[in-house]
Amino acid sequence: MLAAHLLAGVLWNWTDPATWTAIADGRSSILFATLAGVSIGIVTGGVSPLTGTAMRTARGRLAVRAGVLYLIGIVLIATGVPVYVILPAYAVLFLLGIPFTGLGARALLLTAAGVALTMPFVQAWLDRMPVWATPTGGDVALLLGWHYPFPVWIAFILAGMGLARADLGETAVQLRMLAAGAAGAIVGYGLDAVSGASEAAERTSVWGAVWTARPHSSGILEVVGSGGFAIAAIAVCLLLCRTPLTWVVLPLRAAGAMPLTAYVAQLLVWAIWAAAALGTTDDLFGFRALAPFWPITLGILGGATAWALLLGRGPLERLVAWLCRVLVPGQAADPR
Repeated sequence: MLAAHLLAGVLWNWTDPATWTAIADGRSSILFATLAGVSIGIVTGGVSPLTGTAMRTARGRLAVRAGVLYLIGIVLIATGVPVYVILPAYAVLFLLGIPFTGLGARALLLTAAGVALTMPFVQAWLDRMPVWATPTGGDVALLLGWHYPFPVWIAFILAGMGLARADLGETAVQLRMLAAGAAGAIVGYGLDAVSGASEAAERTSVWGAVWTARPHSSGILEVVGSGGFAIAAIAVCLLLCRTPLTWVVLPLRAAGAMPLTAYVAQLLVWAIWAAAALGTTDDLFGFRALAPFWPITLGILGGATAWALLLGRGPLERLVAWLCRVLVPGQAADPR
């Protein structure tokens, strides 16, 4: 996320290590969405879906969480920081995920696969509707988080929910995730390498818009390739944290345990720093020229680590959980 936002955009070329930072472009947000699905799966029962009152409580809290995320997203958009704020899209995706919370792992993963293979065609058609070129359409796109379009991106939420239902703590599950994710990445990116559409073709035909793995295209090859990458990345992290390396990566674990806090902190620091140094918050290239990546990254990792060790749960995560308990009382799973 930090690399995608704060480092200068380059085209990825596997033979040129200087371009490898481009791996974050598009893939970080898809990983973010897949992990959101894992979180939904955990709070609704993990391996065994909740039932009865407990499930109703969990679903109500998911709806509250969606509302809070949406409001925070609007506040961040108002800062003028030149990124596509993902939180409004998150909120929509959380709501869309609620009807699927009673499903098991197999049903969720099959549904995710079905969405991944069909909805890019629908998305390509939707994106060509004239309304998006109007001022009203632009505002609607911003408020819906259309840069992360829910018709396609619900596939990542469902995939993450399916992973949570499959028991992420089991080594065999983690190995199967690694194999399946790597296969998806190879197929998606491989097909794009040999037959993917150019950006010009994406703009001129529906097929071009569908048959691409370009970051943020929502093309079928991006969905398969980057979705597979996200699953493989989660598997690698789980496997590595079975080793003593788990203590080496404590700062990453701490930041990962409070993603909302880290995300909001990044954009607020960006807004304050840019306003002070540049006199405006909307100059992307001017802000990147200030070399903000390492100061912000190290600050977030250090702050998250100190907070986790001294106080535990992240501040915004704690606030959202409290609001959920107050507005939807009852017993349900409460992730840490």
